[in-house]
Amino acid sequence: MAGCWKKPNVSAGKDVVLLHQLDRGVFTPSISPFPLKLETYLRMANIPYENDFKDPMGPKGKTPWMTLNGEDFSDSQLCLELLASTFGKDFSSHLTEAERAIGRTFQIMAEEHLYWVVVLWRWVYTKGKTLWAIQMNFPAPLRFIMPIFVRRMKGQASAQGMGRHSQEEVIEMGMKDLRAMSAYLGIKPYFMGDTPTEMDCAMFGMLAMIVWCMPGSPFEQHMKGEFINLKDFCERMKDQFWPDWNQCLLPPRV
Repeated sequence: MAGCWKKPNVSAGKDVVLLHQLDRGVFTPSISPFPLKLETYLRMANIPYENDFKDPMGPKGKTPWMTLNGEDFSDSQLCLELLASTFGKDFSSHLTEAERAIGRTFQIMAEEHLYWVVVLWRWVYTKGKTLWAIQMNFPAPLRFIMPIFVRRMKGQASAQGMGRHSQEEVIEMGMKDLRAMSAYLGIKPYFMGDTPTEMDCAMFGMLAMIVWCMPGSPFEQHMKGEFINLKDFCERMKDQFWPDWNQCLLPPRV
């Protein structure tokens, strides 16, 4: 719990971000969209950083969080905005107010709506079983208490609202989100045009979960067909900012 949180005894150099996040995944460097978003931004902005995989949950009970020059910061978006201001790395400065508004709208759709589709698929519809396929080093006892986590995540999804719908309705909502994202991306290399912005880091974090980390989901084939441009976008982001992608998996791939 956040109230019982104790600051870990780890640090990095001056102006070096210490990024606290979950351990690496089998198919993606993180099985959570938010650490992947923030680490991708750090790479895009060429901000020096180190990873800490031992203390993934921060003072607000969320992951990722970061330490910069002795101060702790939580929430991937707040961290990103702080870094952009601190290091002068604003990749959206060329956008109009209307374009910024559109980007924010799609990002919220991804992180506050589509996210819960992913949560329900992973934790409720598959009862957490797919997690073992995408993350190797979960503690063995977790298998025995998985039903507790499933109930907890189901309760959170119900409180948010998405969990009150049938599985078929939730899947269709996810399809509509992806259809809207695919239509807006169109043939552009990035969501806001020819160059990537902070919003692309967020979209990549979320869409990467669907492309690589939801084996057997109803979305899998659609990402190779109707939503192929979204998959291509993910591949483009991976190639540009993660040349060491395979080495950042667990286990690493040669």
